[in-house]
Amino acid sequence: MEGSAVPVAFPYRFTVNASILFTELPLLERPAAVAAAGFDAMELWWPWVDAPVPEQSELDALRSALEDAGVQLTGLNFYAGQLPGPDKGALSLPGEESEKFRANVDVAAEFARSVGCRALNALYGNRVDGVAPEEQDALALENLAFAARAADRVGAVLLVEALNAPEAPVFPIVSAPRAVEVVDAVNARTGLGNARFLMDLYHLSMNGEDLDAVIDAYAPKTGHVQIADNPGRGAPGTGALDFGSLLGRLEKAGYDGLVGLEYKAGADGSAAAFGWRR
Repeated sequence: MEGSAVPVAFPYRFTVNASILFTELPLLERPAAVAAAGFDAMELWWPWVDAPVPEQSELDALRSALEDAGVQLTGLNFYAGQLPGPDKGALSLPGEESEKFRANVDVAAEFARSVGCRALNALYGNRVDGVAPEEQDALALENLAFAARAADRVGAVLLVEALNAPEAPVFPIVSAPRAVEVVDAVNARTGLGNARFLMDLYHLSMNGEDLDAVIDAYAPKTGHVQIADNPGRGAPGTGALDFGSLLGRLEKAGYDGLVGLEYKAGADGSAAAFGWRR
């Protein structure tokens, strides 16, 4: 059952996250499905969870699928382990996972350049038993700076995201202020100024944050916004969040970037998950 309609008279271009929507389809069929649903932009988590450095033929095939569908890739995650799954990211994990992240950085950045994608999302990793948080944070800053430099070379911003504590209890960034603190640290380390906050209103609402206050405080440092309703992480109108008010507040705060639809499809499937826009 679709939720109630949400006003969309805002200066936003919506982009579909095709790693949570249209997952009933093979990866290469998703751009065409996004286009058929009426959108010209999509974003992805790193699609090859077991391959930080996939075969060039796989990268070429995804590029061709985007071009054939006439869909712009507007956001891409760096390698983050099994996502969705038990992992939340890789860049702060000592050893093999961190090495996979670093091996992925130039590959992901070059693919982003080749398709005109201008935003790369770098997810922290969970806290690890036996490793001091300070050690993980130092590794994270080093790897985030490495990723920010790669993003800058291809004309992209680096996004830093807060998740939510109920669903990610050992993830260390579970508030907007903490994510922005990391953004500021990366920019101070590199001097590039291309690190930005990824404001995911679903995660922040799950953390119990005052969304109006977050928007007012951090819109100037925000490089991307993602939405899903709460509870349930469904489409706008299926939960309690007032997206008419929230999007309007973002507009007044000066945010004029993309808004990613990162929610779960309802029982009728992904193609039917956009009725709220009417």
